[in-house]
Amino acid sequence: MLTKQIDVEIEGRLATVTFNQPETMNALDGFMMKELADIVDQLKENSSVHVVLFKGAGRAFSAGGNVKAMLDPNGPMKMEDIMVDLSRLALSMYSMPQITIASVHGAAAGLGCSIAIACDIVIAEESSKIAMNFIGIGLVPDGGGHFFLKERVGTARAKQLIWSGKVLDGKSAMQIGLVDEAVADGEAWKTAQQRAQVILNSPTAAMAATKKILHAAGIAELEQVVKLESEAQAAMRSSTDHREGVQAFVEKRKPSFIGQ
Repeated sequence: MLTKQIDVEIEGRLATVTFNQPETMNALDGFMMKELADIVDQLKENSSVHVVLFKGAGRAFSAGGNVKAMLDPNGPMKMEDIMVDLSRLALSMYSMPQITIASVHGAAAGLGCSIAIACDIVIAEESSKIAMNFIGIGLVPDGGGHFFLKERVGTARAKQLIWSGKVLDGKSAMQIGLVDEAVADGEAWKTAQQRAQVILNSPTAAMAATKKILHAAGIAELEQVVKLESEAQAAMRSSTDHREGVQAFVEKRKPSFIGQ
């Protein structure tokens, strides 16, 4: 099936989801977020699909949310609706029975990072730029970012990565467990496809059962996290620091934050 901003290809038991906005480095606006949440919901219910690959077209996996769109307070989509879609996306990614693989190259930043690390397996190229960098525009991670980051690196390190907005390359991310494998530049997609075939040649029903068991206890926590993220994001969106962060990003200057 082909959609406006995201391509979905199903071949046998394998589905490939491609973010297809290369001109913006696959930055997600509200419509693209809803589209992705709808796609994941549909795939989750497709029992004939056992593995789902996520990748980005062009130079990046995803640069995150579309920052320039945040300048328009009268945009076509309400922030409340966007947060509902992001919460739905995070919960579906975590609970879907399929084994999910992210093929990361270029930027996987902000929401793009949340989506990548929500996958069961993350393969990143060595020169990738991986960052939970919401702090730069005075926001908190969303899309379950707090939860997925904590799952992969623990609470203490998650706080440091969120507060600093530190950008990691593929090797550095692998060393702390943020991604599962770092590969040479240009090799992520091929490696992800190979990993998918290995999984498809494995007892995927047993693998899905293990995923369900290991994730069962986390569902309630993730539900709480996305609720708190939505509340925090609503508060931060109206802050002086957020407006300054977005304006500074657009003007390509260092922001001047005041803690309000």
